[in-house]
Amino acid sequence: MTTTAPTAVPATSAVPATTAVPATNTVPPLPSLADQAERLVALGVPALAGLTDDAVRTAAAELATTAPPGSLLVVDPALAPPSALAPLLRLPVRGGEKDGFVVVDMDDVDRFAPIDGLEIPEGAVYAVTAVERGDEMANWSPDEALPEITRRGRTPLLLAEGIHWALQVPGVVARNHCYMTIGSRLRKPGGTLDTRTPAIWISNGTGRDGRERRGAPKVGWCWAGNRHTWLGFASAASRHHLPA
Repeated sequence: MTTTAPTAVPATSAVPATTAVPATNTVPPLPSLADQAERLVALGVPALAGLTDDAVRTAAAELATTAPPGSLLVVDPALAPPSALAPLLRLPVRGGEKDGFVVVDMDDVDRFAPIDGLEIPEGAVYAVTAVERGDEMANWSPDEALPEITRRGRTPLLLAEGIHWALQVPGVVARNHCYMTIGSRLRKPGGTLDTRTPAIWISNGTGRDGRERRGAPKVGWCWAGNRHTWLGFASAASRHHLPA
């Protein structure tokens, strides 16, 4: 099933005439859906989502009959929220690995929901097709990037989807080549959007992160109107539900 493209929102400023795109960094390919299921099983994702290991394996096998190669396997964020997935992230550092974390001022991370017009397939497990990191939009703001993603007929990734991607291929989160997941936004009680937009990048170990987290994968946020040279905008072509 192809999602409805999200409704474009007006940019707060003109798209930059030139963008500071970092040097090329190849995005690692995704394994098969069957291998992705085994990776999720090894990480304990089915258990934290209240699913059996075999249920995830079976869903992956069924999705493989309709979703194109290179698709991303995702457990519904309502079952496997970002706060539970982020600590499973790992990145290699000298002498070992660093675990992922959510920044301290984002304790409401699980309340970030799909933006208007972005529909999640029914069912506990689904597939996201043709994921891209969006490096070419580095140094764009989220307000500038969303209309362009929509214009291309693509859909921005949810935060949970972006974390799933990094769980499968940790190398997609690379120094100076990280990404925002602007399909997830938080609405205030009055209905307006919170100006924070979620992203996944690598901690420098400064501020409240703490020096011990230098080099760790980090779930954080950026203002919707701000630009960052190291952050692209992750998007996909479509989302697929399990075959009827």
